[in-house]
This record gives sequence, C-alpha cells and structure tokens, in this order.
Amino acid sequence: MSEKKKKIVIVGGGIAGLSAGIYGRLAGYDVDIYEKNQVAGGQCMGWNRKGYHIDNCIHWLTGTKEGTSLREVWETVGALDEDTEFADCESFYTSIKGDFKVTLWKDLERTKAELLRLSPEDETEIKKFVEYVKYAVACEVPTEKPIDAMGIADYIRMGASMADVPKVMKEYGSIDLEDMSERFKHPAIKAMFTDYLPREYAASSLLVSYASVASGNGEIPMGGSLAMAQRMAKRFQDLGGHLCCDAPVSRILIEKGKATGIEITDKKVVKADYVISAVDTMEMFEHLIGKKYMDKKWRSCYADCEKYPLFTAVQAAFAVERDAYHEKGTLFFECAPFETGGKKVERISVKSYEYEPGFAPTGKTVLQVNVPQFDREYLYWKGLTREEYKKQKKETVKAIEERVLTQFPGLQGHMEFLACWTPMTYERYCNAYHGAYMGFITKKGMKSFRVKGTVKGIKNLYIASQWIMAPGGLPVAVTAGKFAVWRIARKDKREIQQNHSF
Repeated sequence: MSEKKKKIVIVGGGIAGLSAGIYGRLAGYDVDIYEKNQVAGGQCMGWNRKGYHIDNCIHWLTGTKEGTSLREVWETVGALDEDTEFADCESFYTSIKGDFKVTLWKDLERTKAELLRLSPEDETEIKKFVEYVKYAVACEVPTEKPIDAMGIADYIRMGASMADVPKVMKEYGSIDLEDMSERFKHPAIKAMFTDYLPREYAASSLLVSYASVASGNGEIPMGGSLAMAQRMAKRFQDLGGHLCCDAPVSRILIEKGKATGIEITDKKVVKADYVISAVDTMEMFEHLIGKKYMDKKWRSCYADCEKYPLFTAVQAAFAVERDAYHEKGTLFFECAPFETGGKKVERISVKSYEYEPGFAPTGKTVLQVNVPQFDREYLYWKGLTREEYKKQKKETVKAIEERVLTQFPGLQGHMEFLACWTPMTYERYCNAYHGAYMGFITKKGMKSFRVKGTVKGIKNLYIASQWIMAPGGLPVAVTAGKFAVWRIARKDKREIQQNHSF
C-alpha cells in the first residue's frame, strides 16, 4: 500500500510563500498557497498606470552571478534562468551635494579614481573603503540549510568561502553609516554614505550591498518585480502546486498544540499536515495564531522602535520624456525643505527606468522618487482621517514635483504624475507592519535579529518570511521558503529534489 501523500498549506503568496511552495513540490508534498490579493508576489510587485508600468521592489537582486549558491536557488524557483537578461547599468547610485557629484560605479577602480580626484585629502579612507568592498564580495547568504541547523563541517566550509568577511565586520560592523561618513572630509562623500540606506544601518550593510553590485552578483533582471514573481508562480503551478488568489486567510487552525490547517475568510476550512506562514510576522501573531505565541525576543523587538527601527517610504512615479531627462540610474540630491508624514525632508532620490523600454511608450520613461519614512512617520499617516490622508498625499506630490523640476529644469512641461504610494499602501496591500518593506534595521551595538522559522508551542507550523533574519529582503525571503520545507522534509526523512516529475 502506498503512503498517503502529505499536504502543506501556505498562507501568503509572496516570494517566501512561492519559494516554499516550489520546494514543497520538489520534496513530493501536495501544496496549496492561499494569497489574499488577486495576484501572487507580495511586495515584489508592479502595476500599470496610464500606459506605464511602475515597479515597486527590485533595485538590485542579490544572487544573480552564475556559480553562486543563491543563483542556484533563484534558478530552482524559476525566478532566473540561463536566458534571463539583466539591465545594462553602470552604477550603484549617485549623490549630488552642492556643485559636486559622486558616483559608486560598478567598476570599483573607476569609483576609487573618481573619489580620489574629488578629495585627495580623503585618500586613506577612500582606499580602505574600496579594499574592504572587495573583501565583502565573499559575503554570501547561506542557502543549503538554516544557520541553526549547521554543524561544525558546515561552519568550516562557510568560513573558508567567506574568509575575508570577518575583516569587513571588524572594521565596519560596529559603526553605523553616520559614523562612517564622519571619517571623510569632503561634503559630497559624507552625503553619499548616508544617502542610500538609513544612516542608522551598520556600515557593513552598505559595503556588502555595493560589493554585490560591483561583483556582478547584484544585477537587475529585465521585466522587473512583477515579471519575476509571475515566473515563480508559473514554476509552482507547472510543478503541480495549487495557487489560490483572492483568498484571504482568517486564522491558522491549532488543535492540541498542533497546526492542522487554515480557515479562509469565507469560513472554508482547509486541512493539512503542515502549515507554513509566509505573511508578515506581526500579521501572523496578531490575527492568524494570537499574540500569546509571541515569545520574548519577538515582543522586545516589536516593542522598541528605537533599538529595532523599521523603514518604509513615500514614493511617487512620473512619466517623463526621454529627450528632456538625460540622467541614468539613481540620484540623490538636496532640496528645499518640505514635510511629509510629519517629517522634515531635505534630500530625496530619483530613479530612472530608461533601461526598461517596456515600462513606457516610445520616447518616454518612468521616473520614481523615494522619500524614506520610519515608524514615527507611519504612525503619523495612520492617524490621519481619509480626507487628511488624501490631502497630505496631494501636497506631498506637489512638493516632490516642484523639487524635481528645480533640480532638473529641463523637465518643465515634460513631466506627468502617475501615482503616489505611502506606508499605508504597504499596510493595506501586504499587511506590512508599520508599512515596512524590509525587516528590523541592525543598528550599531545591537545584535542582528535572527530567529528560527518555528513557533514555540505549535507543532507543524513553520515561518517563511523575510522577518526571520535582518535585514530581510528578497534573499532572506527566498531562502526562508526553502528552509521551512527543509525542516519539514528532514522531519519526514525526505529529500528535496532539484527537479521532479509528478
């Protein structure tokens, strides 16, 4: 008699949920994914406005370099393959301060030469920075198994492959980006180091991010975020998985300390041998299982937004004529002060999507503006009435447009507003806690947040979410999906196949 095939039910069809679904099928389980929105992808999303496509997520994708372990994961879940094309981008980003412009190029030697020409007096720190970015290239996200399941042999292999990474952590892991900027004298270089990531971030985070881009391991897949999520959804369904969209889950069923299935908002019950929660973890604790299962570590981090802050953004997209805008990539610049979300803003960024011709009609391109926001700003937006919210958005768009036109006067008469979204958009669409699109920020002096993908007191419930390890993001999400299934498969003494026919 053949063994009854076991079933996994996954709550949430974002990148972590889709990853878990795919690996679940590769391990031979029946798998259902229930997603509250009409399409899968979660925050890895894009949408259309007035004939233009607006991309919400991918600024660069860690794990694009062939031969790396994370690239193998992306290929396994169908996000990338040998035919995937990547955007032809020369730089990470550019910062403008007064009359000075400084760029972190993909070519590290070009970056070093430009910085040295700009500020010879910063030579020592410039050369050190570039040297340590080269060390940081060795930093890779563990993909074979969860860190807590690693043995001595695993750590030895990981240590050998990332031998230079401890140097980076020793020099830049104990300072934040504000501290790092103070090591330099030139105002443009100082501004550059606090532009891209929140200045509260450990400085090592920027070096690792830049190293990914500079080494070719942080490219931008053509087609953007939605297209990548759709490739993963197709992969899951091609493997025989069941993807049910427009199906919000109201609770995870728990019987005698064991997860036994889910209840959808229409009261339909779906029974399962295992449940994987691939949603925002506060959504899980608050609505799906109850806060009584939130342990001390989760509680302390959620309760202290000073020690463990979260960031989000107000963003606006505009259609512009290519002939009127000649910049490429992401640029940061100072502007006349304005307020949004109750916060004073003096620097903003613009990103051009000229490398994606399919995002706009011929002769046009999409320009997106990002204004960082944090927990306090989220609470400001949350406290507004509907009319106040609409008014604040309108005023924000006007302020942004005025400042972009001041910086780039050639856009006058060649720029059209497309859309604006706020921390409340992320909360509404993805149930994102405080509107955050990344996990907890690792500040200097604070231990980086990491937990097991399990819930104490509930058997057969596993977490696949960017929230289980700082700083979150797509690499954590896709590996969290794999690791949730890894734990289940190990329990059942099963292997995850690289490919499978059913």
